[in-house]
Amino acid sequence: MRKLLFGFLTLILFGCASRASSSQADSTMTKHASLPDLGAAPELTNDTWLNVDSPLRLADLRGNVVIVEMWTFGCINCKNVMPSLKEWHSKYAEQGLVIIGNHFPEFSYEADLENLKNAVAEYGLEYPIAQDNNGDTWRAYKNHYWPALYLIDKQGHIRYVHIGEGRYKETEENIQALLAEEY
Repeated sequence: MRKLLFGFLTLILFGCASRASSSQADSTMTKHASLPDLGAAPELTNDTWLNVDSPLRLADLRGNVVIVEMWTFGCINCKNVMPSLKEWHSKYAEQGLVIIGNHFPEFSYEADLENLKNAVAEYGLEYPIAQDNNGDTWRAYKNHYWPALYLIDKQGHIRYVHIGEGRYKETEENIQALLAEEY
């Protein structure tokens, strides 16, 4: 009885390990991150942009991993996230990461383009910034919080959402996983 039980357990363990190895090999071969597909990301319709020559559209960014970061320059939590965004921009832009700061103002002084330009210069933000005074992008993403990060894969699908500060290591691991996916 003991041998039969041991044999059964061995079969189960090795069978599971074999399936796991096979599954891992399949996911490595296809290079598909284990993040859920949360649906197609809404297109960006902003007309006013900083740090780029012309408005960006997600359709034109296929093949890149995109972060859309909902923020406003008066938000302390948004300021606390900026060092990580700047680091990721510096570290991964050449590998295909595009960070877009979607600036949706909370207060009227944040809606002033000159104030936004001054804040972008003061904080040393070099990635593209879209002014979203009417909240079109904010609403398209059904967003309610500052800051909120939407990580979009190379096909234009949202694969990860993070609200607030923190989880920087997890977010960076997800960026790396999506950058490793084939297009």
